[in-house]
Amino acid sequence: MKLRTLAAVIAMGLAPAALAEAPAAKANIPKFCTNCHKAGAGETFGNFENVAFKSQSIQLKIDAATEIVKFDPKAIQVVEGGDPKPAEAMRDMRKGHEAKIAYVEKDGVKTATKIWFKGPIKIAPEKLAHYEDVAALVAKGPDAGNYVLVDSRPVPRVQEGTIPTAINLPFTTKGFDALAAQKLPADKAKRIVFFCQGITCMLSPNSLLRAEAMGYTNVRVYREGWPEWTQKSVGVLAATHLKEAWIDKAIPHVLVDARPAAESKAGFIPGAAAISPAQVKAAVAKFPDKKLKPPIMVYDADNGKAAMEVASAITRAGYVNVTVIPGGFNGWKSAGYPVATGALATSVAYVPKPRAGDIGMEAFRKLVANTPADTLILDVRNTDEANAGMIKGAKLIPDEDLLARMAEIPKDKRIVAHCSTGVRAEMAYHKLKDKGYNAAFVNAEVDIDKAGKVTVSPN
Repeated sequence: MKLRTLAAVIAMGLAPAALAEAPAAKANIPKFCTNCHKAGAGETFGNFENVAFKSQSIQLKIDAATEIVKFDPKAIQVVEGGDPKPAEAMRDMRKGHEAKIAYVEKDGVKTATKIWFKGPIKIAPEKLAHYEDVAALVAKGPDAGNYVLVDSRPVPRVQEGTIPTAINLPFTTKGFDALAAQKLPADKAKRIVFFCQGITCMLSPNSLLRAEAMGYTNVRVYREGWPEWTQKSVGVLAATHLKEAWIDKAIPHVLVDARPAAESKAGFIPGAAAISPAQVKAAVAKFPDKKLKPPIMVYDADNGKAAMEVASAITRAGYVNVTVIPGGFNGWKSAGYPVATGALATSVAYVPKPRAGDIGMEAFRKLVANTPADTLILDVRNTDEANAGMIKGAKLIPDEDLLARMAEIPKDKRIVAHCSTGVRAEMAYHKLKDKGYNAAFVNAEVDIDKAGKVTVSPN
């Protein structure tokens, strides 16, 4: 803060600390998207999370933050990839789909006038590489295949896994050429294949344009990129990324040790379960539900042959997000990373990290059975839904009325929101958190009969 500004603040009787406590302005675009886009006034970019037609609300994710925007189903314009769609089409949009919303704001409430869902990036057919092309190159390796495969995504994405043999050259609007000059081959005629986060991602197409401007003449884009690769084949995950992005941060994952039992017992990566190639078929039958999409990492001693055999069997069984750890346990150990000893688990378990604010089904059941005096269960369903049955002691405020009726909600209690599916309850949770409430919600299907009997089940 400049001295003149600071003096003015003191003269007005305001402490500098008061300025520090002022809430920071909410981001209106994810950092990832700023490589290609800029949000203007009355616009917000994010990843589509949910839509609730009963409360007429859209939920976007902007990095770690959540934005709730109201909409009128009769007035909102919905566009996907340049094509107009009915408002009902939002029900079928996948979670995580990139979206942009134009809105008007009145009394602190944003109402969407138009929402654009990103469509497939258009690339000239002769500039495209397909899965079969990339798989054939990877099978040969960079030397025999005479290629460079480039992951154009930022490091946090690469920490989730990448395609074997790929180098990482993140696309940015500033500094790309200098970094590319260091990482791309001197031979401007060498085949280069860029990929990123799928058919709606602009990072690899933009990388292609910049590479061509630098004089490269044999450049392609694998447009389907990492999402398709991980559905059809096995990726790789560097040991340092396993440690720093998963184990150190306690992010739920499945780690498989594919070595013989005698080797594994002498030392293994913490959290691993022992599943050799001979055991994988029986083990996969007991794996977590595929719908959970558990990130699965497999390693062996060092050369990756056993790990690839196990990982490939898991992928063929229908699991995505399967990677092997290059260098295996020997590489892990030589890097000085922690090593566990003793008996390994022989089966895997996976419990997804709950969404922010979700208390879980079992905790909610206990609240319903015995609600403490310092807790209020908030029912955010519509009145017609609540007429069919309510939880004893719960307070009904439909989600669409929540902002206007905040004064009815006590600040000295913990507020736990529920609806019928968890969608509106999560939206209510974010509204309450924004207003300073001690809030939570349950991400589950909640059914209540006339007698008040409550059934809580996964959504």
